[in-house]
Amino acid sequence: MNLLLLEDDLDLGQAVADHLRAHGHTVHWAQRCDDARQAFDNPAHDMALLDLRLPDGSGLDLVRQWRQGGDRRPVLALTARDQISDRIEGLQAGADDYLVKPFDLNELLARIDAIWRRCQPTPSGSPVPRPGTAPAITPLTLDFDRQIARRHGQLVNLTAMEWSLLAVLSRQPGSTVSKEAIRQAFSQGGRFDSDSNSLEVIVSRLRRKLGADLITTHRGLGYRLEISA
Repeated sequence: MNLLLLEDDLDLGQAVADHLRAHGHTVHWAQRCDDARQAFDNPAHDMALLDLRLPDGSGLDLVRQWRQGGDRRPVLALTARDQISDRIEGLQAGADDYLVKPFDLNELLARIDAIWRRCQPTPSGSPVPRPGTAPAITPLTLDFDRQIARRHGQLVNLTAMEWSLLAVLSRQPGSTVSKEAIRQAFSQGGRFDSDSNSLEVIVSRLRRKLGADLITTHRGLGYRLEISA
């Protein structure tokens, strides 16, 4: 999983980042709110782990901004504030869970896994809201974990590259994702040639297979997955 960590305590931040990486996660470690805000603009990030008290602001303000902007990617709040009222405030701001310092690093891993599981499709295949999934794009159903796409109830065969592009766009459904952010997300997995027109080709194929209005082009800005398409 690609994680954003916001933590200004150098010792704790290093320990958390090292532990997460040792267990297979990719970690972008930010120490200021401004840096975290810019980093989370990259749709490749799957989840944010946020300290709430930073020198330049509050992690809760970031959560509120993301939720108001329609970003549904999960957020785990990390804080030394252990009052019930503080936890309620964090959850009401849009955090998905709350872990009080000091915490065990293995518990942190377990919390991350638990949040991610709650965002997965149900065993029946009926999607529920999750990062990277557009669960009910009428008349489409997209199951990212099993890579099953249906249009008007009929199965549609998509390539790995087409699924990858949909996954990037669906992390911010209804929001425009820049071509550069898409190319960066693709290049991290070695799946994309930034010097070719392959992005435009993939978009064209998806429109042909899933509907012309599914992905809209915003000239000079990028592409947007239209959740009401």
